[in-house]
Amino acid sequence: MTVYYKLLNLRKMRVIIGIILVAFCLPGVAQKDDKASTLLEEVSNKAKSYKSIKASFTYTMDNKAANIHETKTGILLVADDEYQLKAAGQTIFCDGKTVWTYISESNEVQINDIDTREGAITPSKLLTSYNANYLSRIIRDKDAVGPDYEAIELIPITTKNFVKAILIINKTLKQVKAFKIFDKNGNIFTYNVTKFQTDVPIKANDFTFVEADYPDVEVIDMR
Repeated sequence: MTVYYKLLNLRKMRVIIGIILVAFCLPGVAQKDDKASTLLEEVSNKAKSYKSIKASFTYTMDNKAANIHETKTGILLVADDEYQLKAAGQTIFCDGKTVWTYISESNEVQINDIDTREGAITPSKLLTSYNANYLSRIIRDKDAVGPDYEAIELIPITTKNFVKAILIINKTLKQVKAFKIFDKNGNIFTYNVTKFQTDVPIKANDFTFVEADYPDVEVIDMR
């Protein structure tokens, strides 16, 4: 695997992490559509009540112009500012201070300090901070079928990696069922939650990389 390809994969995974955390934990939204804002706040408050969240999902990337259609699966485990994400042949561990990105294809792990800059994305900030970065409104969407589901469109007020997002929310359970991200390059990323578990038991090493569990792993410390 070339250095360029590795960096491209890592950038892609960082975008995926941000998108997934935003969708599952929900940021603050501008008060433009009262119904949408109220529902998002209810979903966020419900998420804050859990000690941990584990979500399995399918991930699809579509670009009609480039004739691209890719489908993958992933699993996200979150507790406060700690998380583990498995997707696209990589496993990312974060204990709130350090981030380990393990790439199975090359059997290597890259170690970075977590981004501590103001405004950096962490699960707990997303759960507790209402910073009015998005305009929200209820829309009609073909994936929001039945009386239990509502579709909410999010438009970022400030510059983001995407131009809009659509969340499909189960109004009864107060949970995100699916979400779609539309980026500036014509890509559409669709995530469907296939299993959503709350208050799952957390093991001691769920959010840290244990080198002994990966024989002959190449360690690249970028701190």
